[in-house]
Formats: sequence, C-alpha cells, structure tokens
Amino acid sequence: MNLSQQDWTSQLEADSNAVILDVRTEDECSEGIIPGALINDIFKGQGFIYRLEELDKTKNYYVYCKAGSRSAQACSIMNQIGFENTYNLEGGFMNWQGEVSIPDTL
Repeated sequence: MNLSQQDWTSQLEADSNAVILDVRTEDECSEGIIPGALINDIFKGQGFIYRLEELDKTKNYYVYCKAGSRSAQACSIMNQIGFENTYNLEGGFMNWQGEVSIPDTL
C-alpha cells in the first residue's frame, strides 16, 4: 500500500508492531537513514530475498527507498512471499521531513 509522507509517518508512530525497512544501496544509506531502519539493498537480488526470509512476517513493514519506486517493488515482492502488511513511502527518502540518523555500520 502506498502512503503519503504524512500518513506513513503518523501510522508508523501509532504502530507498536512496526519495522522500518530501507531498500537503498549502501552508498545512499551512508547519507542517512530513518532512525531504526533495517537496511536491505533491493539491488542485491537473491541476497535481498534471503534477508527478507529472515524477517518476522507478522510485523508491519514501512518500506522506503530514494524516490518510492524501488520500495514499491520491494513491497510487491514481500507480499508475494507472505508478508501481509507492507507500506511504501511515496516520494521516498528525498522528500523525508522527519528525523535522520547516520547508520553505525553498513
């Protein structure tokens, strides 16, 4: 499901079962991430799928990339392999107005 920046943020804040997932490349993530996000580069192909399979499918996933296209693709893939609740951040990180942190390790 695509959510506007405002809806994505307000729903995330109210969701006690939420996981934030960043599907950008390591270079993109080095510029900053949404605090608490898990990093799983969609361009890693099968490696991306393997990492998804390690996640708890009962959680609600808030997914983003740079502009919203790759994260929409990631949500689709996740839904196909059994994730029920995925939310794509429309406009992606480049339109993000919230808090940003620098990841410890990539």
